[in-house]
Amino acid sequence: MTPDGELRWAPGRPVPVTAVLRPLRRGAGDPTYRQDPDGSVWRATRTPDGPVVLRVRARPADASVHAQAWGPGTDRALAGVPDLLGAADDTWADFVPRPEHPVLVESWRAHQHWRVGRTRAVFEALSASALEQVVTGVEAFAAWRRLVHRFGDPAPGPAGLVLPPTPEQWLRVPSWEWLQAGVELRRRRVTILAAPRAAGLERTLALGPEEADRALRSLPGVGVWTSAEVRQRAHGHADAFSFGDYHVAKDVSWALTGEVLDDAGCAEVIECYRGHRFRVQRLLQFAGAHRPRRGPRMTLPTHTPNRAVRAAR
Repeated sequence: MTPDGELRWAPGRPVPVTAVLRPLRRGAGDPTYRQDPDGSVWRATRTPDGPVVLRVRARPADASVHAQAWGPGTDRALAGVPDLLGAADDTWADFVPRPEHPVLVESWRAHQHWRVGRTRAVFEALSASALEQVVTGVEAFAAWRRLVHRFGDPAPGPAGLVLPPTPEQWLRVPSWEWLQAGVELRRRRVTILAAPRAAGLERTLALGPEEADRALRSLPGVGVWTSAEVRQRAHGHADAFSFGDYHVAKDVSWALTGEVLDDAGCAEVIECYRGHRFRVQRLLQFAGAHRPRRGPRMTLPTHTPNRAVRAAR
């Protein structure tokens, strides 16, 4: 199918497309996202001009990126490709990993062209992040998959993707569908209460990091962790560290100090990187820096109907 528009972006450096865009994928079966063997990344999203599917592929030979788009949102999506791939990450040059943190030093050397991208799709990021609160990734990704398939729309273009639901579509999800997806009232309320304020959420893109954080956290059910997850993706905030995560602070503190610390302890360790704390988090994830896991894995709960059925099986 012929694309509705194309773009070649040549920033003068190699662009690690898959590494920049990977945080946008909500699990291997995400119906809004696809990665091909040739490194092409397909993404279905909604813009103020309408839905769009964007295909982005790096061209290492000439340090450029080739983008194609299908749908009414083509022009806006193509114009946003540089920011999506990190062109607005203008603080990266100020980042200097300390020699006493050799794992971070090596990861920065290996990933020196990686930047923090931004989608500029705030409600979209919030609705997905809300599903990931206080549950395992397996549970959250399964819920996202089911709800997007059932209530999203077919995306334009040849990739066979599905668009994430609009705020109005999220509001029309019946209570039993939430339960069948394993989403209890606490998590669904975040999206339900945020949906009527979706336009206001998008206006947080014009705010500074601290103001955007305060605005997001003024919403019921949105705390430090959810705000960070949204700002990492939608706003491109390089300092939006995932405090409140079950693993992140422990893994980061272990990678930097050899000790497993809680949020408060980790905050002290990474204070020297203020302005770049999410950058540190992501670089250590690239390095595979995970603390030794000796305890039992988290189990999947059975407090929602479909979980109970699966457990019985």
